[in-house]
Amino acid sequence: MKTALITGATSGIGKATAKILAKEYRLILCGRRSDRLEEIKSELTPFTEVLTLNFDVRDKEAVFKAITNLPDNWNQLDVLINNAGNAHGLASFQDAELEDLENMIDGNVKGIIYVTKAVLPYMIPQNSGHIVNLSSIAGKQVYTNGTTYCASKWAVEALSKGMRLDLLPLGIKVTNVAPGAVETEFSLVRFKGDEEKSANVYAGFEPLQAEDIAQSIYFAISQPDHVQIGDITITPKAQADGTTILRNLSK
Repeated sequence: MKTALITGATSGIGKATAKILAKEYRLILCGRRSDRLEEIKSELTPFTEVLTLNFDVRDKEAVFKAITNLPDNWNQLDVLINNAGNAHGLASFQDAELEDLENMIDGNVKGIIYVTKAVLPYMIPQNSGHIVNLSSIAGKQVYTNGTTYCASKWAVEALSKGMRLDLLPLGIKVTNVAPGAVETEFSLVRFKGDEEKSANVYAGFEPLQAEDIAQSIYFAISQPDHVQIGDITITPKAQADGTTILRNLSK
């Protein structure tokens, strides 16, 4: 059975992907919240083997310590899903809190770099593997008050393209997945727990659900060996681009 490592596996897209992959993969589930890691491990253990790693992708030392010291029976990694990341705040660049901007660069960009660099020594000797990076429609279109978040996701897009070039001779596939509006904890984190602001993001239309993105990830990694899905952009039917959403607020 193949093995998949998923970051940000305790909620949203990461958790939904873990549930889908549990049918066919052993899972290494990574996250910051140890209690939630244990919950999902208990939920999925009846279906597959699960190993949990408790770290924050922003913590370089913790990332490398956890991943480079995998048990011997877990040292074949077939799929890496770089899902961890968040938005922090929605303010103009001049008004945004510097800590928020640093958190987005550290989590969305450095986190992918750290985890991927830690995983590659397992994939390279196999001459095979598949890396899936979670970008965003914000990685394709900059919008007002999202400057640094958009920059971080543009960086993910560049990392995906660059990895695909560099890893080509090593037999490792790279897929970039760019979701539009997905109803997860994303907006709740962005607005620092403000439930009203978070709810307004998804008002008047039917947003994507975490399971929709998980299905697309599964589709990409389930292709025959000679097929590489380079980029997937997914939006709700009501969303045309990063900021154009058809809302019916009379309902």
